[in-house]
Amino acid sequence: MTFADHVLNFFQDVDISTPLPEGVVVLNPYHDKHVFELCRKFYKHYYSDERERILILGINPGRFGAGLTGIPFTDPVKLEKHCGISNTLLKKPELSADFIYTMIEAFGGPVQFYSKFYFSSVCPLGFIKEGKNLNYYDIRELQESVKGFIVYSLKATINFGINTETCYCLGEGKNFDFLNKLNADHKFFKKIIPLAHPRFIMQYRRKKLNEYLEKYLVKLSP
Repeated sequence: MTFADHVLNFFQDVDISTPLPEGVVVLNPYHDKHVFELCRKFYKHYYSDERERILILGINPGRFGAGLTGIPFTDPVKLEKHCGISNTLLKKPELSADFIYTMIEAFGGPVQFYSKFYFSSVCPLGFIKEGKNLNYYDIRELQESVKGFIVYSLKATINFGINTETCYCLGEGKNFDFLNKLNADHKFFKKIIPLAHPRFIMQYRRKKLNEYLEKYLVKLSP
């Protein structure tokens, strides 16, 4: 099986069955046939091989990025403009995707970048409460409810063909702290390297965008 086959098989079946706190709804884009077809085109294009990839983990999908396209840090605009995959989704840019695709282009473009790296999230499905994005760690009860699902998902993701020497974590605070503790218990990776989260950069450090791009490129380079 290719890396793409593993990814698509996982997406086809992935779901959260554990009870969640009141008012919290799971964001699972893979139930949508159109979205799944976009994922199939993307992963078949960039991952139809058996090469190892290095894992980069975000927090969990949001409504305007992976929650729409099914592809982490890829909004409908970037999917069409940078990856050449046309779609009928609402063409609204997403801040994290803006930074990530600026970084990918600086790295050498999607073909080169995706030949080496694979984006996922600590929790590969997202959450919504009262119509707004919710991080898995925003509510303690939610974090505890999905911890087993997160462990299962990380194990499954590693089996796609992930290099377990080094993992990158987007988010230097709560996401990194949670992943580090989980890794201490389960020994998923030998080393986890934190990077500033793209949304944090774009919202609060935009004037230093080039500095953060350089930090990313230096840390992601061999």
